[in-house]
Amino acid sequence: MSIESNPTNPPTLPRRVLGRRLRELRELAGMSRANAARKCEMGAQTLWRLESGRNSETKKMVVNALCDTYGASAEERRELLWLVDESRKDGWWQSYADAMVPEVEMYFGLEQAASGVFTWQTATLPGLVQTADYRRALWEISKSLGKPVDLDREIALLQRRQERLREPSGFTLSVVLSEFVLRHPTGGVGTMADQLDHLAEMCAMPNVSLRVLPFFTPDHLGLTAKDFILLEFPDHLNPVLTEPPVVYVEGYSGALYLDKPSEIARYQAARSSILQVALDEPDTQRLIEATAREYRA
Repeated sequence: MSIESNPTNPPTLPRRVLGRRLRELRELAGMSRANAARKCEMGAQTLWRLESGRNSETKKMVVNALCDTYGASAEERRELLWLVDESRKDGWWQSYADAMVPEVEMYFGLEQAASGVFTWQTATLPGLVQTADYRRALWEISKSLGKPVDLDREIALLQRRQERLREPSGFTLSVVLSEFVLRHPTGGVGTMADQLDHLAEMCAMPNVSLRVLPFFTPDHLGLTAKDFILLEFPDHLNPVLTEPPVVYVEGYSGALYLDKPSEIARYQAARSSILQVALDEPDTQRLIEATAREYRA
């Protein structure tokens, strides 16, 4: 399912799992969405929003009615009602709603729930490795779009997201960059030199992998996949409640969230292809350090 981002009702991970499980139960019962909605006296669009994790709030009476309609077991009903409770819990990032671009609010929820993030970037650095000055430079570039932003709050949000890299949570970050990202002096040579020094320090972090694809690299699937982020989630004690991977693709005017098995398989193949031709981590660190010296020369 390819889901366009919704700036008003960003689904959390429990909402996504709840919606997926309800959709699976409906399909197992052999019912169309329209038929199930009619039996539960709700609109088909309302049920679609629930199944796709895009509803603002889920009522237990609605879930109970769907369980009755689908003939869910007592254990399945218990799991779904637990997910309703979990979906009502706010994430810390929601207190920064005034500082974030609305269309990526959904992404922050998924990033915080993920156990691992892989990102392939060809033009700019991903937020989890950016310095404050680099972030400010990107917002300067975006000024012409007329997007209002409180830079102090934006930087505070960025730094709060980055804290997870230093917490003993088991979270891992894998970043592969085109060499162009290192060579383009975003924000000026001073800003870029400091940013590359920061990247060199991150190379030593045990849960962070940084690798670069030099300009003259054999062809690879990253050329056609373009920039993307692959998020993977921790295993739940109950396997049916484990959320499958999600691919986030950010465009110039919006974003897509992809979670069909066929879509995930294609991006996993792209990840493998990219990693096959990327510099290893020690060579990447040497390239980053050498490029930082060039900026300071």
